Amino acid sequence: MNMDQLKRQAAARALEEVRDGMQLGLGTGSTAKHFVELLGERVAAGLKVIGVPTSEATRADAERCGVPLTTLDEIDHLDITVDGADEIDPELNLIKGGGGALLREKIVAAASDRMIVIADDSKWVPTLGKFPLPIEVIPFGLGATRHAIEKAFAACGVSGQMAVRKAKDGHVFVTDGGHWIVDAQLGRIADPASLARALSAIPGVVEHGLFIGLASSAVLAGGEGIRVIERRKPKGD
Repeated sequence: MNMDQLKRQAAARALEEVRDGMQLGLGTGSTAKHFVELLGERVAAGLKVIGVPTSEATRADAERCGVPLTTLDEIDHLDITVDGADEIDPELNLIKGGGGALLREKIVAAASDRMIVIADDSKWVPTLGKFPLPIEVIPFGLGATRHAIEKAFAACGVSGQMAVRKAKDGHVFVTDGGHWIVDAQLGRIADPASLARALSAIPGVVEHGLFIGLASSAVLAGGEGIRVIERRKPKGD
């Protein structure tokens, strides 16, 4: 079974949690795209739901698949968000943002009663950090912001190279919100919660890819089938 089939399996398992009348957060990325496509099939068969997309790419996918959409200006609460992740640790802390949608993804996840993370089991890691940590920043004053990020890294016992993300055309990657992303190669993040707090305190940092305490469960698809891991404490604890 190839990686794409595993991702679709995880998406199909998460879809089992969706009930008629739910308000859903729709994640971004290759695994979340499978969820949107499968959800569209259910909607075509009569399922009544409404979704909030976490990126313009997901909005386009949902519209193509016939999934009704709204915004968090129209509704202020979601039942479930289903999204992928770049890394997942045993506490269900995540690194997200490889696709560049981390800000909207975190806003939507925080507005949800539950966040279900769907992934192939290669995303399951003992410690976060091998995947580069995305940090969304304001372009203005980037030098000062990078210096502050380096100080936050040092205070949290991590270090690594940082680089402004480039798009496929070689120009600076710009998020849906008009910001830039700095990717940090940290290798290992021993205390992701402390690092998350330190980065959030920096004025030039809009958001970062550490999702701490937001995921309620993870659905992992592998060669031996599906694993569902529940977070030990409810969201908000």
